[in-house]
Amino acid sequence: MSSNLKRIGLQTVELKSYPKIISTYSVVGPKEGDGPLKNYFDKILCDDCNGQESFEKAESSMMITAIEEVIRKSNLEERQIDYLFGGDLLNQLTSTNFVAREFKIPFFGLYGACSTMAESLSLASMIVDGDFAKYAIATTSSHFSTAERQFRFPLEYGSQRKIQSQWTVTGSGAMLLGKTGNFPYVTHVTTGIVKDYGIKDADNMGAAMAPAAVDTLYKHFKDTGRTAKDYDVIATGDLGTIGRTLTEDLMLEYGYDINGHYIDCGEKIFDNERQKTNSGGSGCGCSAVVSCGYLYKELLRKNFKRVLLISTGALMSPTSSLQGESIPGIAHAVAIEFK
Repeated sequence: MSSNLKRIGLQTVELKSYPKIISTYSVVGPKEGDGPLKNYFDKILCDDCNGQESFEKAESSMMITAIEEVIRKSNLEERQIDYLFGGDLLNQLTSTNFVAREFKIPFFGLYGACSTMAESLSLASMIVDGDFAKYAIATTSSHFSTAERQFRFPLEYGSQRKIQSQWTVTGSGAMLLGKTGNFPYVTHVTTGIVKDYGIKDADNMGAAMAPAAVDTLYKHFKDTGRTAKDYDVIATGDLGTIGRTLTEDLMLEYGYDINGHYIDCGEKIFDNERQKTNSGGSGCGCSAVVSCGYLYKELLRKNFKRVLLISTGALMSPTSSLQGESIPGIAHAVAIEFK
């Protein structure tokens, strides 16, 4: 076995060159811009359509802005970007594929459901660390109205929302990674495995994804020898109130108390009581805008020194739900430091 192998433990890689997150950019809708994290977002839209003729085009327009602006903030040009990693929730990655055609950047389209931010960040980090690229972008997006239309009911139907349901975040985030500079950097990537505990309720995705988040976090702790106390913040992507509670309880069964270090991006992005989002936020854009906004900017301000982002995904489709299939979950973890 090569002595240069960067894999440690079962599912984790240690990135020795510390790929730098040179800049981030976040775009959110008006509801997200009215939430507790509004001051952390780079751009807040006036309306969900963003001047477009469809919600799908509006979602693409947010991602285009995020990519263009993250390149501009890095003082780079499009031609200098070696790879673009991105995805969304829609069939055939509609939003991201139509975004990629607007750029002349080699593109990998990814589908990890709501885990796509950590998935794209993982791959971008590893490709920069492995000297396959000098610069790479990780991005994703979601939109409340496009997700409702695809996975639930048309907005015109006016369906009642269950107490355990979550509100898909309208937003897009992008991170630009490189090899040099004094910026927050990625140290470890723990790639998740698919976990399915038989949850079939598409309105209870927090419960469906929580086992995957717990498994990935537990494997990360075992592989690295770390505990919750080694992190200022451990942030899951979009488990919401129910999934966050389950995660805390299940981690205690593994012998790890994460209380006091653990947040969920879906709980953090909305004021659930005032904004009536039930169990909290969800969607690819949820962990994207919270990590590109709140987590990254708090790292820059030195309020955080080490964070662990665990984006969580429910790997369902409209077809699988109609056929009565259970919901597989996935979670990927990325450790980021800035000292």
